[in-house]
Amino acid sequence: MQDSPRRSDAQRNRERILEVALAELSRCAEAPLSAIARKAGVGQGTFYRNFPSREALVLEIYRHEMGNVADSATRLLETMPPEQALRAWMDRLSEFAMTKAGLADAIRQATSTPGGPAKPAHTPVSDAAELLLRAGEAAGTIRPGVTAEDLLLAIAGLWQLDPHENWRPRATRLFDLVMDGLRRGAPGR
Repeated sequence: MQDSPRRSDAQRNRERILEVALAELSRCAEAPLSAIARKAGVGQGTFYRNFPSREALVLEIYRHEMGNVADSATRLLETMPPEQALRAWMDRLSEFAMTKAGLADAIRQATSTPGGPAKPAHTPVSDAAELLLRAGEAAGTIRPGVTAEDLLLAIAGLWQLDPHENWRPRATRLFDLVMDGLRRGAPGR
């Protein structure tokens, strides 16, 4: 059964709002919702039907973007060896973290209100890390027993980098050090 034109329009409106909001909130955490609605080409009613609050919008963007980062793990494993896929995935995660710095500020604002929503769990990202680690372990290129939580803690220094500076060389060095540690003790080495 095909979606009705009205449902298709509603879905396109929602996707357009998310696209515009991601760009605007990445630039400025305080971007006015009215400006986002206007740039998305929707009225205030349509905007608020989809996202009744700034917090709801910000958290939906976060879930969507984290889902994209997580989904990239499977695609990378389809095209490269597990060890290379893991390293490429870490680069993808760093691109998200650094280029969406304004969004991170918006997420902090949205989740810091007492009694407000909590920041969503990193489950899709953790699941993706686990998938990549297990593939590397099975291939013998990643040491056995490393968990997704271990990996995410090891690369947490990424969030200390200033996204407004030349962060890529430091992120590359950090990830290369982490990969060296993950390879040490791997049976296939």
